[in-house]
Amino acid sequence: MASAQNLNAVRETMDVLLEISKLLNTGLDMESLSICVRLCEQGINPEALSSVIKELRKASDAFKASESSTN
Repeated sequence: MASAQNLNAVRETMDVLLEISKLLNTGLDMESLSICVRLCEQGINPEALSSVIKELRKASDAFKASESSTN
């Protein structure tokens, strides 16, 4: 029974975190948010993780822009 309660608590926590994420316009979906939470739980610095995500988004946007300009 405790396991089912624990699972429900985890789901509820993730739902709340997703709502906060949406309010802050992070652009993270549930899967991405879950990965970020797990990384933080493993000791990754949240600020460093945020910086990496921002840089990856910039690189992705630049790549998409260069691809669309060559087509």
